Amino acid sequence: MRSGIAVAMVLAAASCQRPPPAKLHYVLGAPYQADGVWYYPRESYELQETGLAAIYPAGHASLTADGEAFDQTALAAAHQTLQLPAIARLTNLANGRQVVVRINDRGPATPHRLVEITSRTARLLDIPTDDIARVRLQVLPTESYTAADAAPGVPQLAIAPAPLGAVQQNDLPPPGSTVPASPTPAAPAQPPVIAAAAPALRLPEVVTQTAPDPGNLFVRLGTFQNFQYADIQRAHVGGLGARIVSTSEGRAHTYRVIIGPLASVQQADAMLDQALAAGVTDARIVVE
Repeated sequence: MRSGIAVAMVLAAASCQRPPPAKLHYVLGAPYQADGVWYYPRESYELQETGLAAIYPAGHASLTADGEAFDQTALAAAHQTLQLPAIARLTNLANGRQVVVRINDRGPATPHRLVEITSRTARLLDIPTDDIARVRLQVLPTESYTAADAAPGVPQLAIAPAPLGAVQQNDLPPPGSTVPASPTPAAPAQPPVIAAAAPALRLPEVVTQTAPDPGNLFVRLGTFQNFQYADIQRAHVGGLGARIVSTSEGRAHTYRVIIGPLASVQQADAMLDQALAAGVTDARIVVE
């Protein structure tokens, strides 16, 4: 009798440890705090950012933030504020390799990194498993609208895709296959469109080769429409070597407060720590 009770208890415990079933749903979410920094999720279908990518460590929960099954072999990534799911082009700036990833998770839980990527994404971008990569993230509007529409709970969205410009590129097979010797001019690769009726949660492994553009590391503090406000922030962190960079687009002028260029990821991390400690909570590492 006791053995039967013991078996029943073991089976009950095993059933309690089963991961919850995957259930895709649209996620935006309220502001949240991680590693002492507040994040404010918002929809953005044309976002372009640069920064540093880290690879997911072992031990992730069985589900992503939008309810999909977490899979290190999928082309997927985490972002701190984008709507989930979203589709984006991710470029390793050091070597020019690009893949299209599904943004389906929240993270990284640190302001020092822009995205967290699966090990398969890192493999296709030729990022060593113990490395931090300089990357560019470009949200693909049409594909992101379609992916969001396929997720239950999404608000009504109007599709307004932006045109894509021509680039020097060449499609590559996954690592291990024969790679063309040099890029050739081609029309922009069209990432897969996800059907709203039956969303394809795994994206095809298409690697596109563009020209490397490693750039330099900076810590971006703030962007202002008024020079006076930019100068106040620069003076506030004057001991960090901050400076103001002015940019113009038509009649609009913006003033960015930046620190750099910085020689290494370690130096950028240390400088960001000092900026955050000085109260500049929007400071982030960027690549320019």
